[in-house]
Amino acid sequence: MLGDLAPNGGHVMMIVPIDYEAPKGRLILPQVQAIRDCLDNNQYVTIVKEADYLRSLENCKKMPDLVVCDSQVVDFMVANTPAGVSCTTFSILFARLKGDIVKLVEGAAAINGLQNGDKVLIAESCTHHAVEDDIGRVKIPRWLRTKTGKELEINHVAGHDFPADLAEYKLVVQCGGCMNNRREVLSRISRCEQAGVPITNYGVCISELKGVLEKVLEPFPAALQKYREIKNG
Repeated sequence: MLGDLAPNGGHVMMIVPIDYEAPKGRLILPQVQAIRDCLDNNQYVTIVKEADYLRSLENCKKMPDLVVCDSQVVDFMVANTPAGVSCTTFSILFARLKGDIVKLVEGAAAINGLQNGDKVLIAESCTHHAVEDDIGRVKIPRWLRTKTGKELEINHVAGHDFPADLAEYKLVVQCGGCMNNRREVLSRISRCEQAGVPITNYGVCISELKGVLEKVLEPFPAALQKYREIKNG
């Protein structure tokens, strides 16, 4: 997941907001899996809320080898992470772990081409109860409309539901897929590719909407190269 992104004995700092969607008394699965992966790769982890991030950096004798955040605070992380320190998001880690990060980066390029009336599908792999300001049902739709300035029709599916016919959609935004195995996510990517529909995931999408995708792709050279090729035409 991220064991190859920091050296043996290295330091990974994680920014973990405690918001409405965080299960009471627990961390969400991607955060737990990231912590475990660091431990398995002999790295040590500092976990902070966003309000404590700057103070935690000040207390470091040596800057972290990698910073990872929840996508909802990615713009904050990028703005406050020192130059030369790699950073990314949990969902972008899952773009590589569970899917094809290069294809998901390619899919994000479709955001800027969306037009009035275009349909966007947001696909969540779990069936949690939507909460106030839910990331998939409220925040991403709001950010998409704000970024594009277009009146978009945004549909949602959850769990194993995924349309057999994708032709009506101009973009699919898949969640991180922590409840999926890799084959399932790759299958969805393949189905979108066959239908000629761009697909991205939450972390890649949000980082593009916030204008920081290039920075958070720095740990992933192939994906970064693809992003720059698209950006430069």
